[in-house]
Amino acid sequence: MYVVCNDHLEIALEEFVETYEQSPDIYELDKVSFTDWTSPHTCEFCDKHPKYLVV
Repeated sequence: MYVVCNDHLEIALEEFVETYEQSPDIYELDKVSFTDWTSPHTCEFCDKHPKYLVV
């Protein structure tokens, strides 16, 4: 699972496919919510605000 900004979406996709050998689902964080999970405040690869959840 990756929580990333727009700039790092491609890197997250590549790493996910390399690790799991299948394509991920991509969600825009402002359009989904989970009861038991809170999105991190920064991208996994930089300090920008995250926009996507890659799972």
